[in-house]
Amino acid sequence: MNENLIKKYNVQAPRYTSFPTVPYWENNLTIDQWKLEVKKSFDKTNSNDGISLYLHLPFCQSLCTYCGCTTRITTNHAVEQPYLNAVLKEWEMYVTLFQGVPRIKEIHLGGGTPTFFSPEHLKELLNGILSKAEVCENHEFSFEAHPNNTSYEHLKTLREIGFTRLSLGIQDFDPTVQEIVNRIQPFVNVERVTNEARELGYTSINFDLIYGLPLQKKSSVVNTITKVNFLKPDRIALYSYAHVPWIKPGQRKFTELDLPKDEEKRELYEIGRAMLEEAGYVEIGMDHFALKTDSLYKASQQQKLHRNFMGYTHNYTEFMLGLGVSSISDTWYAFAQNVKVVEEYYDLLNKNELPVFRGHVLTGEDLILRRHILNIMCKFETSWLDKEEQAPGLYTALHRIKEMELDGLIERLPYKLLVTEEGKKFIRNICMAFDARLWKNTPQKEVFSKVI
Repeated sequence: MNENLIKKYNVQAPRYTSFPTVPYWENNLTIDQWKLEVKKSFDKTNSNDGISLYLHLPFCQSLCTYCGCTTRITTNHAVEQPYLNAVLKEWEMYVTLFQGVPRIKEIHLGGGTPTFFSPEHLKELLNGILSKAEVCENHEFSFEAHPNNTSYEHLKTLREIGFTRLSLGIQDFDPTVQEIVNRIQPFVNVERVTNEARELGYTSINFDLIYGLPLQKKSSVVNTITKVNFLKPDRIALYSYAHVPWIKPGQRKFTELDLPKDEEKRELYEIGRAMLEEAGYVEIGMDHFALKTDSLYKASQQQKLHRNFMGYTHNYTEFMLGLGVSSISDTWYAFAQNVKVVEEYYDLLNKNELPVFRGHVLTGEDLILRRHILNIMCKFETSWLDKEEQAPGLYTALHRIKEMELDGLIERLPYKLLVTEEGKKFIRNICMAFDARLWKNTPQKEVFSKVI
């Protein structure tokens, strides 16, 4: 890989799970406006596409220091019942607002650690959700699982409810790396959960891996990918470690001196990528790999890949509703995020108020740029018709990417942009060129992680 390009493009950049990105929301959304946006999106999409649900379950028994999620560290399982009661109340408030029966296409349990909750409590929560809804025929239910506390009963209970996908947070199998990031999990635990899930009929298993972790070496990556290839999950997410200690103080357990440097870090990715491709995995979108038998690969081949706050998916819905603390909802025309503190979340729900604390109503230009960024993230190309897209941000972006064209990252055709093979390694940079809000207000302090 060209080291000069690494140095040139290794800048702070968003990951673009949304556009505009959260730091650039205008917070111009009132609760009454949000209710109108929700009802409008529900009425428009529910009967045809259905809706996606994200449930944030924030509790963890210990803090993984690489993690950037909103969590609550506790060993007290008495927190489970009050929290699921609150989530069900929030859901009931939205169902009342819909004035119709929601058709659920996707459910994703994220965290935190969803399997912190007992199987019985997860069943109570999900049955409460589904009792007020219909399930789309082509639905997909998934959850994030910690290998150390995911029991056979967890897997069996969720499978009986209709879950067919799970994601295991592996990160790295090296004991030294596991210790410094406080994520110690033996290979045997991962193997057990993987085998049990397959026996129960789960059709898609994902492993989350991270490169660039503190004390991580080439040997760590080779060992980890070798073990991953042995278990052969259907999908793999190979993420770049995001070092943001100004946001997540737990990362101050180690320093930048413990982290692999730019070229070294990228080499870790290239080693992992080569080993995965040799084992039959195909790189999809940004950071993701899948076997050719998996629905994510098939969606990419059919140009139907979609990306939202839950990551890449083969299911497209305009309306994604987030429940629980810190969850983000997306009506396509507006975003809203819930409060991040559990007690504040409870307090607002007890007052019969939706627990939203900030949001953003997309402008016409936002919608145009969002489409292009999604196309680049999901299809590695985008196109436009000059007469249909009178957005200053688009034409500024096309001027801005001229240097990327000279560097061989993109190819320009009349009214079309194609990402080259070299450019796929810098997909966040290419998307950033279209981020008019970022360029109008360049951060004066650290906000995002670096590209490499």
